[in-house]
Amino acid sequence: MPHLYPTPQLTPLFELNATLERFDDLGNTPQGHRMLAVVGQGGGTVSGSRIRGRVLPGSGGDWLLLRADGVGQLDVRITIRTDDDALIYMRYEGIAAGDALPRVLGGEAVNPSDYYFRTTPYFETSAEKYAWLNKIVTVGVGQCDLSKAWVGYAVYEVG
Repeated sequence: MPHLYPTPQLTPLFELNATLERFDDLGNTPQGHRMLAVVGQGGGTVSGSRIRGRVLPGSGGDWLLLRADGVGQLDVRITIRTDDDALIYMRYEGIAAGDALPRVLGGEAVNPSDYYFRTTPYFETSAEKYAWLNKIVTVGVGQCDLSKAWVGYAVYEVG
């Protein structure tokens, strides 16, 4: 008997833009080539119809691992303060891949359609108004320009 599954729908949740304070290259470790991108003192912005706020300066970063196959494995944690003063912890993993990835990591501005940059954000908050974030799955499409110390994402709720 065939199973019927609903087709997921993507609904825009917000756009996130953040500045990076520094990009530390730890070099080749037993796990792979490890780099750390730290959220800068400029923090960032979160803008969407149901959530607006700021990425808190210095609140986190990306513990990027370049694997032996050339794929970047993201491991990010940040804190968002909403415009109405709620705190939201955001964490996500993701994949950055493609022939253009070495150019991106080298600081070259590359068209985002030339590389794959996808994430799976999850949220944690005690704010009653935003408790719905604790119960959803999201996906993000990212891009970065290290020459401008900037990273951005469009985040979608999976319905």
